[in-house]
Amino acid sequence: MSTLVIEGSHRLHGRVDVEGNKNAALPLIAACLLTDEECALENVPRIADVEVMCRLLLDLGAEIEGIGTTTLRIRCREVTKDEPDRSLVGRLRGSVLLMGPLLARRGRAMVAPPGGDFPTRRTIRTHLEALSHMGVRVSDGPGHALEAPDGLKGASYYLDEASVTGTETALLAAAAASGRTEIRHAACEPHVVELCEFIKGMGAGVQGGGSPTIVVEGVPHLRGAKRTLWGDYIEAGSWAVVAAITGGSIEIGGTRWEDMEVVSSIMRKMNVHCEHDGRMYLAEPRTLINAGRITTGLWPGFPSDLISLVTVLATQAAGATLVHDWLYELRLYSLEQLSGMGADLFLCDPHRIIVTGPRQLRGKQLDSRDIRSGMALIAAALAAKGQSRVDQMEVVERGYARLTDRLQSLGAQVARVD
Repeated sequence: MSTLVIEGSHRLHGRVDVEGNKNAALPLIAACLLTDEECALENVPRIADVEVMCRLLLDLGAEIEGIGTTTLRIRCREVTKDEPDRSLVGRLRGSVLLMGPLLARRGRAMVAPPGGDFPTRRTIRTHLEALSHMGVRVSDGPGHALEAPDGLKGASYYLDEASVTGTETALLAAAAASGRTEIRHAACEPHVVELCEFIKGMGAGVQGGGSPTIVVEGVPHLRGAKRTLWGDYIEAGSWAVVAAITGGSIEIGGTRWEDMEVVSSIMRKMNVHCEHDGRMYLAEPRTLINAGRITTGLWPGFPSDLISLVTVLATQAAGATLVHDWLYELRLYSLEQLSGMGADLFLCDPHRIIVTGPRQLRGKQLDSRDIRSGMALIAAALAAKGQSRVDQMEVVERGYARLTDRLQSLGAQVARVD
């Protein structure tokens, strides 16, 4: 495992460009399994999770060019097996997105329990219920054994939660199902819209992407398609926090203003100057103030993926901020490490934490627990006095490409040690 050694208290300035959205790249790569024709994806993020997803497709018989670059060319002439590599599945929650395409191409899927962040706390019940409505039989066992003996059938159903990957699983199956599928209580995130548009480019009929009701007209043969991914607004929001917490100024390229609006809403409450000129997103701080209350929500609410980062930012803001993440409790638990850095935190329960600032943070040995809280701890270390060491950098690099190099380009005093 690798460690990032950070000498804090340096203002960061400059420009970074974000690549495509990780949460769009994974379902789009999975969608390439639906057709035997070539698909092309551009502006793909060069991160570990994308490489694992590509390795899963290779294991299933796909031909892939460009792994490790921003352009992937994927062709699945034949899908040679219905059980993805268990060790790779155990590293990536997004591996569940393979279920629909495998059922479409092979009529069967055997998927081991997926890994990734919080694997024991995040079920795929919503995914399995959606597939069962479409004629899929689910067998009990150590993993998920799925069969569609009569093929996938279009259906009308209500998701028990607006799960992003649950919605994407339903979309991937519906694209190859016979007849019409109506998905109600669907997730509305931009990366769900990207999948809708890609599937439409493959020949399926899709209406309602970005709304709570999506209607899909499946087709028996999907064709190849091409897409350039939208920039990752979660990564962009992370760099905005880094600028604000270090007292610096960072220009962030590759974003869309409509995605960054949810980020700006909280940052401005904390007195961070944010603006988007249609091409670049600029973040620079004034004197930070508390936001009062920050609550995560389904899109277009504030994303849970950024809650760890704004919690760290609140340690440098005047006054008390109540942070409420009703989706995942373990993100806030991992931030208890900030107490040892001198932060004033009160953990009310697994979902709520009160942060009072500003407090001078001190360098400390830190441990990355998941992608986003790991990046948040790096932001805290950049603001802290003295040296910090952030362990398990591989966890953070699952979602942030070339992180050490880009931090150094902004003036951070950091070094990656294997």
